[in-house]
Amino acid sequence: MTSLPMATFLQSESFIYVLYIVAFALFIQGLRGLSGPTTAVRGNRIAAVGMAIAVVATLLNPGEGNWGLIALGLAIGVAVGVPAARRVKMTAMPQMVALFNGVGGGAVAIVSWVEFRGLGSTYGSHTVEIGGEVIHTGGVATYVAIFSVFAAIVGSVSFWGSNIAFGKLQEILPGRPISLGSAQQIVNLVLLILAVAAGVDLVAGAHSELLFIGMLIVAALLGNAVVLPIGGADMPVVISLLNAFTGLSAAATGMALNNPALIVAGMIVGASGSILTNLMAKAMNRSIPSIVAGGFGGGGAVEGAEGAGEHGGTVRSIGAADAAIQLAYANRVVVVPGYGMAVAQAQHAVRELTKELESRGVEVSYAIHPVAGRMPGHMNVLLAEADVPYDQLKEMDDANPEFQRTDVSLVIGANDVTNPAAKNTPSSPIYGMPILEVADSRSVIVIKRSMNPGFAGIENELYFDPKTSMLFGDAKSAVSEITAELSAL
Repeated sequence: MTSLPMATFLQSESFIYVLYIVAFALFIQGLRGLSGPTTAVRGNRIAAVGMAIAVVATLLNPGEGNWGLIALGLAIGVAVGVPAARRVKMTAMPQMVALFNGVGGGAVAIVSWVEFRGLGSTYGSHTVEIGGEVIHTGGVATYVAIFSVFAAIVGSVSFWGSNIAFGKLQEILPGRPISLGSAQQIVNLVLLILAVAAGVDLVAGAHSELLFIGMLIVAALLGNAVVLPIGGADMPVVISLLNAFTGLSAAATGMALNNPALIVAGMIVGASGSILTNLMAKAMNRSIPSIVAGGFGGGGAVEGAEGAGEHGGTVRSIGAADAAIQLAYANRVVVVPGYGMAVAQAQHAVRELTKELESRGVEVSYAIHPVAGRMPGHMNVLLAEADVPYDQLKEMDDANPEFQRTDVSLVIGANDVTNPAAKNTPSSPIYGMPILEVADSRSVIVIKRSMNPGFAGIENELYFDPKTSMLFGDAKSAVSEITAELSAL
C-alpha cells in the first residue's frame, strides 16, 4: 500500500474540503461569540482564523494560478486595510464599516465581470452530444450565468449604495434626503427593470460585453438612487441592509465559482445582516420598505431654545456645578449615551465621572438603545474602550423598567431615542418607536451642544419637561467640568 506524496495529499479534494468544513465551523463559532460583549473579541479572532483557513484551502486548489497577481492583491489589501483599521477613530467606525462593506460588493461585481469574460460565447448556453445529436441544454453554463448576473447586479448596488452611506455619515454629502420627489420611486423601478432585463438577456445567451457593462452601470445608478433619498435617521439600518446584500452577492459568486468558502460565508453574512436589519427596523418602528422609500430624517436644525406648537415652552439651562450637586445626592444614576458622546469622544470622561460617583456609593448603569449612534453596538464599543464593566451596560428592554426608581438620568447627546413624542404624540413621525423612557426618572440632565434636533429632524419633547435640565456644551468638556465640580464637593 503506497502513500500519496505530501504535495498531492495537500491538493487533494478530500483534504481541501476538510479545511473548508473546519473554516465553516469557526465562522459559526465566531458569529456566536459576537452575540455578547464579553465574547466579541474572541469571536472575531475565531472567525478570522476560519477565514485564513478558507483562504489557504482555496489557494491549495490545483486550478488556482497566477501566484504573482494573488500575492500583489494580498499585499495591496494588507497595506491599505491594516493602517486604515488601526488609525480610524471610534467615532468614524460606522463610515469604515460602510466603506469596507462597499469594497466587498465592488469585488463581487468585478469577479462576476471577469467570469463573464472568461466564459465568453458559452455564457448562458451549454451543449451536449448524445447519440451523435447535439442537444442544447441549460447545464452548468446557464447555472453559472444566473448566479454571476445576480452577483453583478446586487454587488454593484451594494458598492455604490455603501459609498453614498459613507458620504452621508462622513458628512461629505448632506444627511438630509436627496430625492426627485414623487418621481423617485418611478426612476428606481425603471432602473431595476432595466438591470433585470439586461441580466435575463445575458442568461438567455447574449454574448455582449457592452451589455454586461451597461447592466453594471444601471445597477450602479440604482444603488445611488436608492440610498440618496434616505435620511440620516435611517442610515444604521441602511448599512445593515447593504451588508446583507453584499453577503448574498458573495454567496452567488461562490455558486458560480464552485467555491464553498464564499457560499457559506456569504450566506452567513446575508442571513445575519437580514436578521439585524429587521431587528433594527422594529427598534425604530419602521418597516424596511418605508426605509428604502426614503425621505425620513434630515438632521436639520431649529433655531432658539424654546418649544413650539402644542409642546411650546422654555427649557431650563444649568451649569456644571448644579449638575454635580444633583448627581452627588442621587442614589441611582443612569447614563444614556448617544452620538453626541461619540462625536466628542467623551467616553473616557464619562467613565471618570461614573468612577467618582461610584466612590460616593452611587449606583451607576448605562442604558443603550439599539440604534443609538450610527451603527448597531456603536455605544457598546465606545464604552468598552473606556473600560466600562459589561454588567453595567443595559439594553433597552432591561433599562426601561429601572427608570422609575432612577434619581437622575444623564443623557449625553441621545436625541430621538429619548423623545417622549414616540409615545405621546400620534402625529409625530417617530410615534410608536420604542425609546428609552428617561422621562420616568425623578430628574433628567441633558448634555447637548444646542437645541438642534437629531437625525429625525424633529423637536424632543423631553427638553421642555419641567424636571429636565439642559447643560449646553461639548460633551467631553461638560462631563469633565461636572467631574471637577463633583470632586470639589
